[in-house]
Formats: sequence, structure tokens, C-alpha cells
Amino acid sequence: MIFNDIISNADIIQAWNETIELRLTTFVATCILLLYLTDLICRKAIVPLANKITRRTSSKWDDILLNSDVLTNIFRIFPPIIMLALLPHMFGQDSTIYFWSAKVIEIYITAISIKLSFAILNALYDISNQNQRLKNRTLKGVFQMFKIIAICVGAIIIISIVIDKNPSNVLTGLGAMAAVLMLVFKDPIMGLVAGVQLSANDMLRPGDWITLPKHDADGEVVEVTLTTVKVQNWDKTITTIPPYALVSESFQNWRGMFDSGGRRIKRSIYIDMNSISFCTPEQQKRFGDRGWLKGLEEHDESIVNLTVLRNYLDIYLRSNKRVNQDMTLMIRQLQPTAQGLPLELYFFSANTAWVAYEHLQADIFEHIIAMLPEFGLKVFQNPAGRDLNGLIARE
Repeated sequence: MIFNDIISNADIIQAWNETIELRLTTFVATCILLLYLTDLICRKAIVPLANKITRRTSSKWDDILLNSDVLTNIFRIFPPIIMLALLPHMFGQDSTIYFWSAKVIEIYITAISIKLSFAILNALYDISNQNQRLKNRTLKGVFQMFKIIAICVGAIIIISIVIDKNPSNVLTGLGAMAAVLMLVFKDPIMGLVAGVQLSANDMLRPGDWITLPKHDADGEVVEVTLTTVKVQNWDKTITTIPPYALVSESFQNWRGMFDSGGRRIKRSIYIDMNSISFCTPEQQKRFGDRGWLKGLEEHDESIVNLTVLRNYLDIYLRSNKRVNQDMTLMIRQLQPTAQGLPLELYFFSANTAWVAYEHLQADIFEHIIAMLPEFGLKVFQNPAGRDLNGLIARE
């Protein structure tokens, strides 16, 4: 009798185990089928339909926001939600399988939600780059900070699921670790604050030319992230700078020069003071015939050749189409030095491009040097070996 009871109980246990195995197999197969069908419907039907609808609209933001990455992650959330609803009917709520399966599904839902938030943030960042007012703002670091926040929230939820505690209790426990977290995330936090300041004050944009000698940076800003600002120097090397360095230290941004439409040329040529003299009557007649005395009518008969040169250079620059005529233009003398009298040209080129700017500067000063003998003037130059040899030969 006892032997028959043992056999009967063994049969019951075996039958129960077979039922559990069957239910578990059915549940796993259902999960796989749901995931496959959802992914198939999303890729073959939902995404093409959404793309077709968004292409018909005139705006571009819906094309970016409803991209395949966002839609795929949205539809990946539905299968685990359905599984979580079916789980109590497949297994009892008191069973161990239900307990652990529910935890795994909830963790999966949290992970997919984080991926979805990443996809939405990426889409919003792309939309901001399409906006004329926002595309020049340094918003990449802000979006990166939102991603870090999403990861932290997701991690707290996952920990609370694993230890079966309320997320608020986990947050309370993490409060004691605030100092450690501040130390670990010091650079991202400082980068976020600096990024907000740079963006709010419009201090820096991708594409700006900046110079920061302390960090050997002299070039174009190619990327602004949460923790670094990448500058491609003119020698094609890359310099990385922490964003807070641009807030705590001074740097030079050349954007204003490009926006103004003129690039300053401020260079001096040193005149040998021994060559400065009053113009002879023949020189005055020649200068007058060439129109170089225009504007000097108020001068008396004693006109200095350097005065005529300054007047000529003013006429020459104001007739040059490559010089910006709407900005400051003047030819002035500086304090005399042992190397001669500095004659400074102060004006702006109409083209701010580097190569065009250098060509204009070279053309103008080559022209000045070539024209000096016409006014009886000489450029000061320290004696060279050839000059000394000539002096010895004459002696």
C-alpha cells in the first residue's frame, strides 16, 4: 500500500514537472514569436508607412523624430508588456518561475526604455542641428548629460527590481554616496555647467576659429561635447580642451572678424629718416600731374615727400576693391625709433579668407616698397655684408 502511494506521488510530481516544462517551453516560444513578429511588422510595415507619411509633410522634424531607430525601440516595448500580462496565467504568482521571469522582463523593459530615450535624444539633437537658431549652439554636451541621467535612472530602477525594493529607498541609500558620485562625475558635471554657459552666452560654436595659447590651440572648433572641446589646429593636429577651461580662462574667438566682413591689416614699414625732405618744384609738378597732391591744397609750397606718400597711399587704398571701404582706413606715423620712422597702414581687407588676406597684404606692401623711390624715400635697413664691402672698396 505504501509502495503504491509512493509510485502515485512520483507520477503526480512527474506530471507536474512535465506540465511546468510544457508551460515554460510554451512561454519561451511565445516570447520568441512575439519578438520576431513585432520586429517583422515594425521593419516591414510600420517604418515604411511612417517614412511615407513624413515624406509628404513639408517639415523635416517629423522625418528625424520618427526614424527607424525610434520606432523600432517603441515597438520592442510591447512584447515584454504582453509577456508580463500573460505570466500570471501561465504560472502561479507564488511560483519561483513567475518571480524570476517577472524580474527579467521588467529589467528588459527598463533597458529598452533607456535605448528608446537615447534614440529620442539623438533625434532631438539632429532636429536642433537643422534649426537655424540652434544649430550653432553647443548643445551636444547637454544631450549627453541627459543620456547620463537616463542611464542613472535606469540603473536605479534595475537595482530596485533586483533587490525588490522601492526606487525611492534606493535613492535614499545613494544619498550617502553623493560625495563619491560627485567625485566620479566631476568632469561631466563641470562640463555640463560650462557647456550651458558657453551656449547661453554664445561664446563658442562649432566652426569658430579660436586661439588658446596655454593649451597650444589655434584653429577651428570641430566638436563640442560634454567633457571635451576638439580644436583642429591649422597644422591639422587636434587639441582637446575641457569646456570649463574655456569658461575659467580667456580665449580669443575670431568669429566676430568673419561676421564683420573685414579682416584687419596693421603693419608698418620703416622709413629712413635721412630720405625725408621737402619736395622740389619739379617733384611737386610731377606729383600734381599724377593726382597725388589731391587733398593737399591747404598746404603751402613746402610739401614734404612723406606727406605726399601718405596722401598717395590713402588714395591708393580707397580705390582698391579688395579693401573694405566701410571700415577704418588710415595711414599714420608711430614713434620714431633707431630703425627709422614707422609708417603704419591700418585698414581691413574685404575678404576674410586667410589666403586672400595674405595675398592682399603682400601685394600692397610690395607696391609700397616699389613706389618709395618715386617719392625720393628709402626703407631703413641694417647694413649687410655687401654694404660693408662696398664701403671698404670706396675707401
